[in-house]
Amino acid sequence: MQETTRPEKSAIGSDGAALTSLTSPVPAEAGNEEFKEGGYGWIIVLTVGILNMHTWGLNSTYSVFLAYYLNSSDPNFSNANPIVYAFIGGLSISIALLLSPLATALVGWKPMGTNKTIFVGAILETASYIGASFTTKIWHLVLSQGVAFGAGMGLIFTTAIPVTAQWFNERRSLANALAASGSGFGGLTYSLAANAMIGKIGLPWTFRVLAIVCFVVNSLGALIIRDRNKAVGSVHVALNFKLLKRPSFLLFQGWLVFSIIPYIALIFSIVDYSRRMGLTASQASLVGAMFNLAQGIGRPLVGLSSDIFGRINACTFATGLCGLYCLFVWIFAAKSLAACVVFALLSGMVAGTLWAVVAPVCAEVHCQYPGSSWSSPSTFAEVIALGLRKPGPNGYVDVQIFIGVMFMGACMFSWLLRGWKVQELHKSHLSKKERENAALNDDIVQANHSDSNDSTDRGSDTPSRIGFFRALIACEKV
Repeated sequence: MQETTRPEKSAIGSDGAALTSLTSPVPAEAGNEEFKEGGYGWIIVLTVGILNMHTWGLNSTYSVFLAYYLNSSDPNFSNANPIVYAFIGGLSISIALLLSPLATALVGWKPMGTNKTIFVGAILETASYIGASFTTKIWHLVLSQGVAFGAGMGLIFTTAIPVTAQWFNERRSLANALAASGSGFGGLTYSLAANAMIGKIGLPWTFRVLAIVCFVVNSLGALIIRDRNKAVGSVHVALNFKLLKRPSFLLFQGWLVFSIIPYIALIFSIVDYSRRMGLTASQASLVGAMFNLAQGIGRPLVGLSSDIFGRINACTFATGLCGLYCLFVWIFAAKSLAACVVFALLSGMVAGTLWAVVAPVCAEVHCQYPGSSWSSPSTFAEVIALGLRKPGPNGYVDVQIFIGVMFMGACMFSWLLRGWKVQELHKSHLSKKERENAALNDDIVQANHSDSNDSTDRGSDTPSRIGFFRALIACEKV
């Protein structure tokens, strides 16, 4: 037996959550070859992408169901408060994020592990759709489409997404983004399919068909996926409150919260907004589908650009660009079918930036943390949006301004986080070339910090004011 000197680090994150995974030197069997990324790793990317299609992708179709609930003459749905329907969509996401510590614990529990945890999630998602198909009261939907689906989704994606990062080093951002793009393509596929099925076979059988597809695909994913927890020495810890002492971590959380709220409000509102503009149900679902298509294309592009230009640079630029699209293109131009489609394509390319780069950026901050810390904002994102909505064709103006401003706020947090990272790289006494390499491999930085292992406890990442303001405008690849 010999001990590896530079073990792989597990940068763990997902479409919504990141696990805490601490890595230390682990024993390696003599004769083992050095890990080379690729190979089965691309099978993992495909598998996780398909799991994303049938978790976040399916969840994004709630915009179609929401538009149906809000415009339906069915007595089971027409008498309920619209805010309750908005609450259901946010509740499913918040439950998913809230359960990330539980998923972390189950993965680390020997009788369960990665595969069984995903299978349990598949059963919960399937049960949620079957239950929703027999809905006669609003609270039935809250428990099925809200709580049960969110629990299943949380167990699946929180468990599956971290596996991608374990199979890649140099192309980690691209691999994560490709896997994350599955949710966009899933949203595209199932938004169109759900709208068509509701019109032809009715709401109950739409839920039942989705339940069958969900169970078959997610169960196959549970069989195919393979983690490398032992190889990378991952230690799954549900919570790490020491991170709250770090300004960089708080900036990171600020970026997450200010990104998740407008993202959920946008993805759940865009179909109903299109209906308000006079589009038919089919045309509005097409707008939602184009938004999801753009996400499927945009996330790999964001991941690729983050590997080229720097992870924090990419997320800062893309988040700010989405805010500008909402404040100008959406408010002033999106009034017809063609204009709504154009906005959906433009905003969709960058709206889901957080899902594409959350794991790599999390690694830049030297921490992994459960998504439960931003589950509450997810719950009330669409509730806030519907609360701001007013009657009439211009009733979404306040919603549009709110979403745009929130994205710009996320951009500001990311910019401040970028300033911290630039200063940290300079403190490492690295050359410009080494700093560029360090932007993709934070082990280099940590190796040049003799006190890096104690930085969480002592708050050593707190920047000096002069250096920090210079770092904000520095031209660096981070």
